[in-house]
Amino acid sequence: MTLQQDPQSWTVRDLMKFSINYLQRHGFEEARLNVELLLSHSLQCQRIELYTNFEKPLSKEELKIFRGCFERRLAHEPVQYIVGSTSFMGLQFLVDARVFIPRPETETLVEQVMLICNGLERVEPIEILDVGTGSGNIAVTVAKLLRGVHVTTMDTSTDALTVARTNAAAHGVLEKMDFEQLDVFGSIETSFKVPFDILVSNPPYVSGLEWNDLQPEVRHFEPQAAVSDREDGYKYYRRLAQIAPRLLREDGAAVMEVGAGQAERVERLFRDSGFTDLRAVPDLQDIPRIVVGVWRT
Repeated sequence: MTLQQDPQSWTVRDLMKFSINYLQRHGFEEARLNVELLLSHSLQCQRIELYTNFEKPLSKEELKIFRGCFERRLAHEPVQYIVGSTSFMGLQFLVDARVFIPRPETETLVEQVMLICNGLERVEPIEILDVGTGSGNIAVTVAKLLRGVHVTTMDTSTDALTVARTNAAAHGVLEKMDFEQLDVFGSIETSFKVPFDILVSNPPYVSGLEWNDLQPEVRHFEPQAAVSDREDGYKYYRRLAQIAPRLLREDGAAVMEVGAGQAERVERLFRDSGFTDLRAVPDLQDIPRIVVGVWRT
């Protein structure tokens, strides 16, 4: 990025116009949103304040901070990692290179968990297990928005659990959550004291072959183990279908996010394991995105 002018001559308006055009010319999507997020982060203000302070000149230090952020974006580093946070269901979550960045389609997953919880008539807390919690966005959101729930998170990554715990603390739900470092392919069935009402998971479902075709923002920056199973894309679903019956109570539900085109096969895996009432729920793009099944002996 070339900013040869005197720093004092760069106003918010000028810098936004220059940066948006620069990103567009270099093939970046959502150029305006990118610049708004990077500039509001650099100026430590809300995005709306950029438009109410169009003529504000940037100081030399502010311009230096923005230039550094902008250059990182030009290298295809995700904006969320640069600014250190992302929005999920209206809540802000810490994210960095230790965790996968929450996607909008996962909000449909949380909505299904909330609907199931609201339909349960229980006195004791509803017990939920979040397998592969990552940043904790699913678990923390459920704990934040629902009363009478207790969420156990599990992940193999100590770094991810640290991020999840930080997000839980930020949203005031630590007392409603537990954090377990466990491998879903290990002997986890005896690791928990109570059966769960809901098992929820957004597992790595990108195949090893598909990984090579992902955009550089994902391939070069997000943790591969959180995105791809490095096999056929169904490795984790096969395991979840195997262990879910031993983790759920009678009439407990498994709720999973799946990739485009995966719903039918995932439903079949869980049907073969004894699950009933299987259904696929579409996301806002009308892609079958969430598979729900009920465990009955």
